[in-house]
Amino acid sequence: MNRKLMAGLGALLLLTSACNKNKMNNPFFSPWDTPYGIPAFDAIRPEHYLPAFREGMKQQKAEVAAIVANREAPTFDNTIEALERSGELLNSVSSVFFNLAESNHTAEMEAIEEEVTPLLSAHNDDINLNAELFARVKAVYDSRPSLDEEQQRLLDETFKNFVRNGANVPVEHQERFRQLNEQLAQLEMRFGNNVLKATNAYTLLLDEGQLGGLTQSQIAAAKADAEACGAGEGKYAITLQAPSWEPFLTNSTSRELRQRVWQAYSSRCMDGDFDNRAIIDSLVNLRLERAQLLGYESHAAYVLDDCLAKTPQNVYDCLMQIWTPALQKAKTERDAYQQLLKQDCGDTAQLQPWDWRFYAERLRQARYDLDDDTLRPYFSLENVRRGAFDVASELYGIRFKENPALPVYDKEVCAFEVEEADGSTIAILYMDFFPRSSKRSGAWMTNFREQYVDAAGHNVIPIIQVVTNFTRPTNGVPSLLSFDEAETLFHEFGHALHSILSRCRYRSLSGTNVPRDFVEMPSQIMENWCRHPQVMRRFAHHYVTEKPIPDTLISKLEAAATYGQGFANTELLAASLLDMDYHTLTRPTRVELPDFEENAMKRIGLIPEIISRYRSCYFQHIFTTGYSAGYYSYTWTAILDADAFQAFVESGDLYNPELARRFRNILEHGNTKDLMSLYVAFRGREPRVEALLRNRGLTSDGK
Repeated sequence: MNRKLMAGLGALLLLTSACNKNKMNNPFFSPWDTPYGIPAFDAIRPEHYLPAFREGMKQQKAEVAAIVANREAPTFDNTIEALERSGELLNSVSSVFFNLAESNHTAEMEAIEEEVTPLLSAHNDDINLNAELFARVKAVYDSRPSLDEEQQRLLDETFKNFVRNGANVPVEHQERFRQLNEQLAQLEMRFGNNVLKATNAYTLLLDEGQLGGLTQSQIAAAKADAEACGAGEGKYAITLQAPSWEPFLTNSTSRELRQRVWQAYSSRCMDGDFDNRAIIDSLVNLRLERAQLLGYESHAAYVLDDCLAKTPQNVYDCLMQIWTPALQKAKTERDAYQQLLKQDCGDTAQLQPWDWRFYAERLRQARYDLDDDTLRPYFSLENVRRGAFDVASELYGIRFKENPALPVYDKEVCAFEVEEADGSTIAILYMDFFPRSSKRSGAWMTNFREQYVDAAGHNVIPIIQVVTNFTRPTNGVPSLLSFDEAETLFHEFGHALHSILSRCRYRSLSGTNVPRDFVEMPSQIMENWCRHPQVMRRFAHHYVTEKPIPDTLISKLEAAATYGQGFANTELLAASLLDMDYHTLTRPTRVELPDFEENAMKRIGLIPEIISRYRSCYFQHIFTTGYSAGYYSYTWTAILDADAFQAFVESGDLYNPELARRFRNILEHGNTKDLMSLYVAFRGREPRVEALLRNRGLTSDGK
């Protein structure tokens, strides 16, 4: 044997040894020795992700190749179920990485995301555009085998997903289809990263004399924010995190400072280093091109074909039946605030968007003797969390047990075991409450692992993450929530319950894997319990005295329940209609901002004192997080949740056990059954809009 060959073999052995060592040191390549198979957060390092992604894709490609190479006739077991169970490692690393990239984002994580995004896009296309694989799927679908209901649902969804992901795109257009998917994935990633950076880039430092109107808790929070960013003694900071900017606009008596903060908030990503305008133009047109390759007139037509709404026209009809009364109510609110502004600034002063929250709060205090600082002490974060848990326990018999010994990805995260009435653990719930510079703004729920039944027949419990951005505790005072924030916690917890209570065989059908215009129903219905006086008395206790919220305050909250609903509904609907306008385009269009947005708002008659809830350049729901042509779902499902909660009200028992059992049936089934059939089985009929209009004070009598 010659020396070159000897040296080559030696190098190969060293390389093989190094690869094996790297695999041994990578926590993704062996079962996690943790309770419930929780990700080994303390062992996972950034350098582990890319090798795990590559190995995960390699393994799934081999699994798909084995399905295609199977010489037996295609069956549900050897094709549909085999495909469903493929990609275990890739699913594991993806769930951990992308969840932590949202809640613990760093430059290193961003670099990994930029590298892996096109790889994943290509990998998914390799599966969805695999003609031999699709031929097997189609053969099973066309044979209409005898299956149980859940198997049939998986077969139908699998076939549909292949078609929706390009399996029928002509061969000569498939390379362009792949390019579109890769470009879209990269642009969506860049959009979200720009919003995070732009949000973190702004800080307004104030002196003590510039704090007029702010409450003591807001001043304490501004001082803590200033200390966190290294400002000098006696400085106070206002940031573009919601717990900072929103209370400032609501309470600051300085109109000039309110304007500065509002303009900084509303102009994010409109220019400079984090400009998203060109990205939006590309996203809108590339989405249209992809939809038309798939045979749809518009991106909205493509998205909605897989939703309950079905067509763009149905969405517009739904939104406009609420838009008209909401806009009228908003105009009435504007006129009242304009009068207050004139009293302060003279007859020539004109109400501006940065004035709205300030005068809305002033009038609310005058009419209802109700202010935010009076309410917050009764809504400590711990009490609200406990209240949400108690509602779930009353309805579904489940219990929540905090376990500090469970692995966590950040020291501030709380971990809970969720137990069934018989004591069995059915889920792990992580709650991550406070802002960090590395954390995306807003609130959301997701999974580190979804519920399913493995190949051996064992139920795999979900590992769930609820993330919010609430005000931190300061100077011995706990985190005190606004009433809106309390509803947000109940909302995201409602999403968590959808996963916690899932009882499905297949991961792709379990929990929250339902159409976009149904997924918000289980979350929004929980808000109804949060705001109901009977429930509020049980959890809204003063954080110092522990006395329950007095009936006088509850009465004021009830009296003010529909106050400000013109603004709340108008800004939400404006964002929903803006989303639809982008995605109902049927031909390539140069999207010029702010012109496109301004024209869209003029068409619906939005008054200039209100802007869309999210202006285009930071509208992450539709340009990053999967709600494109789907932001309407918050209103669509609000009809469902209001109608569903009304059933409990009509029964005279907010915890009616029979209704709770029937509603749990919806949550347990995920996407394994027709969703409207599940709803009708609960309610006894299809949903009606009257409860929503009444709850929001949008009926003809305003009640």
